[in-house]
This record gives sequence, structure tokens and C-alpha cells, in this order.
Amino acid sequence: MQQVVLFLVTAWLSCWSFVSQAQEFNYPKPFQTREIAANGTTVHVRVGGSGPAVVLLHGYGETGDMWVALAKDLVRDHTVIIPDLRGMGRSAIPAGGYDKKTQAADVAGVLDALKIERVALVTHDIGNMVGFAFAAAYRNRVTRFALIDAPVPGVGPWEEILKNPLLWHFRFGGPDMERLVAGRERIYLDRFWNEFSANPKRFSEGARKHYAKLYARPGAMRAGFAQFAAFDQDAIDNKAFLAAGKLDVPVLALGGEKSFGLTMAAVMRFAANNVEEGIVPDSGHWIMEENPKATVALVHAFLDKGK
Repeated sequence: MQQVVLFLVTAWLSCWSFVSQAQEFNYPKPFQTREIAANGTTVHVRVGGSGPAVVLLHGYGETGDMWVALAKDLVRDHTVIIPDLRGMGRSAIPAGGYDKKTQAADVAGVLDALKIERVALVTHDIGNMVGFAFAAAYRNRVTRFALIDAPVPGVGPWEEILKNPLLWHFRFGGPDMERLVAGRERIYLDRFWNEFSANPKRFSEGARKHYAKLYARPGAMRAGFAQFAAFDQDAIDNKAFLAAGKLDVPVLALGGEKSFGLTMAAVMRFAANNVEEGIVPDSGHWIMEENPKATVALVHAFLDKGK
């Protein structure tokens, strides 16, 4: 009987440990938070560590809080910078500027304030688009670039990707849509977390509550819709960037096994000369929720190649 009780207690503690890790959104020491004035807005930024600098950019449905596990790993031998994108998370919510070229200038302003010249980029979802604009506009400031599980407007088969019925939210927005989701942010976001996961249960209840609360901030859903509404302009800007030539920086294009997979590398080969492909196994779109261990290992190994 004692063995049975011990087994149950051990199992419960193991499950609780996993849940606690999945719900961890607080950056530990040595990370500090700063509100940095950049490019006409204010960006909420977490900064920690020393060594080669790396910027982590989140996407829609999450904030910079998604990167805690990766940041804790990288901070041992990197300076790690994690902003919340314009209008998202705890950053200010300006009326405009949601095209990714403008947001690349936000990132540049943050780095200037921190007196950091060159960085590696690790990006996910809409963060890929901001990261690409930064890498294309500030080519001498980027050392390596890891993009994870989302295409880039105007690059490769973008027009074909837009035809996927799962991406109807790209055109969803405006005052009426804002009224529809007001007070129902969790319902709207659950759709993303469920449909784009290999296993929705891995996107924990704690994470859902955490992000839904941040997206319920006044103006936050409008800002989120504006990120998507800017895609047409982003495509125009990206084609102009590529007219000057593909990126020469080493690129790691990672896709979730049950999401974009190797399509990520196929897309990025239209935009970069040195593309390494990779798969986050047993994962859909939400790589840091679904398989953080594999994601951290793949990203860190790629960054180590630049040492």
C-alpha cells in the first residue's frame, strides 16, 4: 500500500512540475525589464546576460513571455534581449506603425538604446516578419537568423499560402470585429491555440489565461488585427528589400513537424543564400509550448555555430 501511495504522490508531483514549468512567465535574475522609448513608441523589453547578443521576437497569440525557457538557456553565454512587439504584451499601443518595416526600426531603436550593434535573431510567427524586415534593412547588424514556423509576406509562395482556409484571420479586423471579440478574447485566441497545435492540451490552461488577459488590454486586439492588416504593405516592402539581393546571413528555417515543417526552408530559400532546414519534432505551431526542449536545443546549436 505504501508503494502505491508513493507512486501516486511521485506521479502527482511530476505532473505538477510540468504544469508549473509550462506556466512560468517570469524571467529570473539576471533579467531586468525596461520601458525603452524607440521610434515614436515605448517598447517593453527584458534584458539579461553577457556575451554575443541575441534578440528573441514573439508572434501573435503570445508575447515575449513565450521565450522564458529559451532565454534561461541562452543567458548563460549570451546577452539576451526580448521585446514585446509594438502594440502587444506590455508595450505601448500606438495608433499605427504595424507594418513590419516600422517595427524593424523599433527593434533598431531598442538596440541603439542598449548600445548593442550586432545581434543574432530568433523569431516566431509574426516575429519572423519583423525579424526579416530588420535583417533586410539592417544587414550589417545581423549575425545569424533563426525563423520558426510562419511564412514571410511577399516571399516565395506567399500568394498560394494566403489561399489556405485556416488563415482566414489574416483578413479579420476592423471596428465591428473588435466589438465582436470585446470581452471574448479568450474564445477568439483559443481557436489559434487549438487549431494550430499538434496537441492542444500542451498549450496549458495557465498559458491561455495569461495571454488572454494581456490581449484583453484596451486596444490590444485592435493592435493585433493591425499586425495582419499590414501584410499587403509588408509584401511590397519585402519585395523591395529583395530587389537589393537575398540575405547573406546564415539562416535556420525551423518548422513544427505538424505545422509548416520543411516548407519553412523552401520559403526562405527565396530570400536567403545560406539556409539550413530543421524540424521541431512532435510539435505544431506553438513550439515553445509543445516541445520547448527540442526547440531550445535546435536554436542553441545553430547559434553556437557562429562562435
